[in-house]
Amino acid sequence: MRLRNQIQDLLPRLVLSPSFVLILIFVYGFIVFTGYLSFTDSRMLPSFDLVGFTNYFKLFGLRHWSTALGNLAIFGILYIVICTVIGLGLAILLDQKIRGEGVLRPVFLYPMALSFIVTGTAWKWFLDPGIGLEHVMHLWGWESFEFRWIKDRDMAIYTIVIAAVWQSSGFVMAMFLAGLRGIDNEILKAAQIDGASAWRLYRRIVIPMLRPAFLSAFVVLAHLAIKAYDLVIALTNGGPGRATELPATFMYSYTFTRNQMGVGASSAVIMLIMIASIIIPYLYSELREKRT
Repeated sequence: MRLRNQIQDLLPRLVLSPSFVLILIFVYGFIVFTGYLSFTDSRMLPSFDLVGFTNYFKLFGLRHWSTALGNLAIFGILYIVICTVIGLGLAILLDQKIRGEGVLRPVFLYPMALSFIVTGTAWKWFLDPGIGLEHVMHLWGWESFEFRWIKDRDMAIYTIVIAAVWQSSGFVMAMFLAGLRGIDNEILKAAQIDGASAWRLYRRIVIPMLRPAFLSAFVVLAHLAIKAYDLVIALTNGGPGRATELPATFMYSYTFTRNQMGVGASSAVIMLIMIASIIIPYLYSELREKRT
């Protein structure tokens, strides 16, 4: 009986151990290896000759990296803010128990079921002046209509924002809707009895109680923004020129196209630090709340 209990205790660990080992090697192991490469003079192939912080100094001296960081700031801020506003608005709308909620909810969520490659390709066709929206409007008689953001160096980054917001807003809506459905109705009824208007009800009670949903949405969206790669490649391929270059596309091009593996690894480490600076405080706050 004792042996049987020991086997039952060990069985879950034995089943999970291969996955744990693989994750340890192919996730955390390669993170450490990438960090090591960032301090070497690796080019086309890995090198083990240490050069200190030379790659980092070189990285921050590159105009392309500055462009990528600037684009990330524009994309990240707009992406997070617009997704949050639209997601919250849709969640409040569906929380009113409107007719057809069962149909609207999956419609809003559907874009998130698509890969970013599919989204980027679809929006590339839609925004292409030769075959997309502008072409259709011309066929309908609006010859003066013009929408060439995808070809404009100054506006192309905003096409990335449009496509990303379209894909992620439904997911943010689901997070806020879950938060709204978790609020105690007795609190809302008491506020309504005291004469609180709908605006004051949401501003003073509902939205403050959605703080965990806001924080979770921010963490998820910021993480997606920092590692955005496939959407950019499918939609603009980093162009026109380098107008939509982001850190992830920079890292790939310098590692596998320009054969500057050390510089590419250092950019990957910077991206990891960005993500960690968001994830670690979030996890710390969650663990602290659970302890209290």
